[in-house]
Amino acid sequence: DEMPTTKRTLKIKQESSEDSQKRDVMQNIVQILESVQLKWELFQSWTDFSRLHLSNKLAIFGIGYNTRWKEDIRYHYAEISSQVPLGKRLREYFNSEKPEGRVIMTRVQKMNWKNVYYKFLEITISEARCLELHMEIDWIPIAHSKPTGGNVVQYLLPGGIPKSPGLYAIGYEECPPKAPSPEAPADGDAARAPAESPRIVYCYLGIAEVRTLQQCLFLHFQANGKSLGKEWGGINGFLSQNCLVEPGVSPKSVYIKFVEVERDFLSAGSLVECLEKAIGYPLKFNN
Repeated sequence: DEMPTTKRTLKIKQESSEDSQKRDVMQNIVQILESVQLKWELFQSWTDFSRLHLSNKLAIFGIGYNTRWKEDIRYHYAEISSQVPLGKRLREYFNSEKPEGRVIMTRVQKMNWKNVYYKFLEITISEARCLELHMEIDWIPIAHSKPTGGNVVQYLLPGGIPKSPGLYAIGYEECPPKAPSPEAPADGDAARAPAESPRIVYCYLGIAEVRTLQQCLFLHFQANGKSLGKEWGGINGFLSQNCLVEPGVSPKSVYIKFVEVERDFLSAGSLVECLEKAIGYPLKFNN
């Protein structure tokens, strides 16, 4: 029973975009592991994992290998183990009865690889949720009202923001700098490069621990620039400044994203540093 061609190409396209998404996530995880300068450990035996008391830790981990020809260790795989404890997850990679482990054992037996290594960074539940906020949760654009009283617009927060504790991020759209246009070629538009899509820059990570996510976001976006302590001065100053618009000029597009986290977990870990390592630049208003 043949699948019609269009459906088949659609399926291939879908799978290849899923693959490239997986690849991007893995590259991001590798970048985090590299930025914290961990040493590779040679995998020798099962006792490694019991010795490290990894049975109940959450972690970001990488599996690496080298060959007889090239000593440099390269990544085979990297993952954030945020649901399953690290010890259990690593065992699956070094157990030839599991699909993940079978791949590795086969490559060692066939002498494709010489040694297998692993490295890991222990993380807290809140840091795991923070990485999920970055990698899995989409930005929500914040709408503006029409200018009132001349040149002031107001933010219109979306409904459905949870009345529970958690983490939230605020970002704004940064349009790529326009390249000076070379002389237009004879055939006009055909040769023009497609416009780059704007990038959303993270500028603030908030921890809704004392207040709920809904209360915090309301105080950022609807507090009319009232100062709410030094910690919020920078971000709220930026948001209220963004509401003052010159005639004919639109305010910067602002976005939010959030994830619910149980209150007890929010005080653990170094959340701002965790997000900064994951995105690769400092958060402007978390100082």
